[in-house]
Amino acid sequence: MAMRVTGMMSGLDTESIIQELVAAKRTKVDTLTKEQTKLQWKQDAWKELNSKIRKLFDGSLNNLQYQSSFMKKTTSVSNSNLVSVITDSEAMDSVQTLEISKLAKAGYLTGAKMSATDGKSLSSGSKLVDRLGIQAGGKFEITVGGKTTDIEIDENTTISSLVSTLQSAGVKASFDVANQRLFIGAEGTGKDKDFTITASNSDGTDALSKLGILVYDNSTKAAYQKYADMAGDSDLKDAAIKEREAALLQSYTAEKKSLEDTIKSLEENQTKLVDAYNEEYGKDSSVDIEDTDQRKDRKAALNTEIENLTKELESDSLSPEEKAEKEAALNKAKGELSYIEGYDTNQASLQAKQNRLNVLNTDYLNGDGTAKAKITEEATAYIDEKISKAVDVINNFSTLKGSDSGEAETKAARVIGQNAEILLNGALFTSNSNTIKVNGLTITCKGETNGETISMTTENDVSGIYDMVKGFIKEYSELINEMDKLYNAESSKGYEPLTDEEKDAMSETEVEKWETKIKDALLRRDSTVSSVSSAMKEIMASGFTVGGKTMYLSDFGIETLGYFNAADNEKNAYHINGDEDDESVKSKTNDLKAMISSDPNTVVDFFNQLSKTLYSKLKDLMGRTDYSSSYTVYDDKKMKEDYDSYSTKIKEAEQKLKDYEDKWYSKFSAMETALAKMQSNSSAVTSLLGG
Repeated sequence: MAMRVTGMMSGLDTESIIQELVAAKRTKVDTLTKEQTKLQWKQDAWKELNSKIRKLFDGSLNNLQYQSSFMKKTTSVSNSNLVSVITDSEAMDSVQTLEISKLAKAGYLTGAKMSATDGKSLSSGSKLVDRLGIQAGGKFEITVGGKTTDIEIDENTTISSLVSTLQSAGVKASFDVANQRLFIGAEGTGKDKDFTITASNSDGTDALSKLGILVYDNSTKAAYQKYADMAGDSDLKDAAIKEREAALLQSYTAEKKSLEDTIKSLEENQTKLVDAYNEEYGKDSSVDIEDTDQRKDRKAALNTEIENLTKELESDSLSPEEKAEKEAALNKAKGELSYIEGYDTNQASLQAKQNRLNVLNTDYLNGDGTAKAKITEEATAYIDEKISKAVDVINNFSTLKGSDSGEAETKAARVIGQNAEILLNGALFTSNSNTIKVNGLTITCKGETNGETISMTTENDVSGIYDMVKGFIKEYSELINEMDKLYNAESSKGYEPLTDEEKDAMSETEVEKWETKIKDALLRRDSTVSSVSSAMKEIMASGFTVGGKTMYLSDFGIETLGYFNAADNEKNAYHINGDEDDESVKSKTNDLKAMISSDPNTVVDFFNQLSKTLYSKLKDLMGRTDYSSSYTVYDDKKMKEDYDSYSTKIKEAEQKLKDYEDKWYSKFSAMETALAKMQSNSSAVTSLLGG
């Protein structure tokens, strides 16, 4: 901004004079700004009111349109400590009896405390063979929901890897380091989600014992019995062998596919290694990296070269140039050796995969994907081993079960998974969870009744329907009161938005009161407020035909307080007679509740018609037009255009004001220049005259 120096020659306060002149012209800018501010406040007022109308439209009014909203049922129980009930709309009105025989339980196994052979504490990384003395080759199986997973202990099996295997089998499993115990639990309640753990051979029994998870209960006995029965039944055994053959065939077929994919990937990697080596080192070494002997000789030569260069670099007599040269040679030798060793590793892996694939194709799988005799042999051996172990367990079960006793620290504790069982009106229902759905009732069992009979009474939810209607009446009344208040507001004639200068001359409290006066009257006598509220009042006062009779809100005990009893701007609000939350009518009889209990269909029919009519009318009023958006009762588009128009007009007026100001500065500047020249000429004349 240019610096202005004024009044130096004339002695006039030209700055103040110009500002006074400009102030007289600023009135137009201030007027436009005030009008725009007032429009902005009006937009805000309408946005707030429109949101309340939309809330009624989308909420309680929308719900009342559907008969399903009135289909509310409730079930009371005589002992809520033992049972809770959620009631669907289709549940029948009834009084029923309930007995809870069993609660659903999840299977759970608390392992016995494990003891390491060295007497020290075990960790998750402890190997079972080294620390617990378990024999490699020990086999056992875990069955969850009909799916059996075989587990075999080897030299590298750790507590952590065993826990992971159990989790993959479909149970929750963890190792508590502090207590040195394994914990195994079913993923959910009920018999179908329970699990059993059984040994497949003698070493498997020893493994389960040392892991602290060996149990002999009825569930485990049934799992062993399945295999023991095959000893005397060739059909059962043959079926089990065929089932195992199918599983092995599927497993080996999948393994073959995986091997073929891996081999292809390794071969591609091998080609890349050869190409990269030849490009980087082939010219210098003249070595065929794919030749085993040449590769072996080159590795030996490189190791010798690396060893010699490393020693030479330890010498202090090397010049910087010599040292740099040898370091470069050393790095090159190490790089070449890395390529060759990478090739060896890739080649070894490729060979191992090819060998395994050859075994599968030779011993296990025919070319058409069918099984060879080797699979039958393995399946038969597998089943025979399980039968042998199962027969031994079943024949000695009583003794074995008795041996699973002693101090709590040294034995496993087992909770068998079971289903919930209830007797509803004497009929038995079971579920794998403690929540049972029967004919529209969701029954959640909390405890066994132990001979007590619980009474369950299902009926219309009078309170639920009443609260829904009450919520609508309350929301409507609050909205209509708000609209009446806005429409009937006191006039703010003589009040306009304040300029910054005007605000500076007043206190914050005075400014707030001034602006509140204007904002409260923004929608005073607004035609849109009048048309919307009048339409709503008309529909609420209308009658609707129910069962051949015209009925009104008053027939349900829902009325206004009357012109003389209601407060200002609350004369169109409705009150439910007998509403305990409404001081003005709480002493009256609650006809609405009585009708919901005695004649719910009439209540539903009436409020369906009323809500649909009011909903349809509001939908029309909120329809999109050239001046308003969808779901908007006021002309929001028009207001936005007017607001933008004010912005343009204000900008133009401010530019004109600036031009006017610049004009006066220019004139006073010219005057000062003329006075300066006159002063200069006067001084010259005086000087000539000897003054």
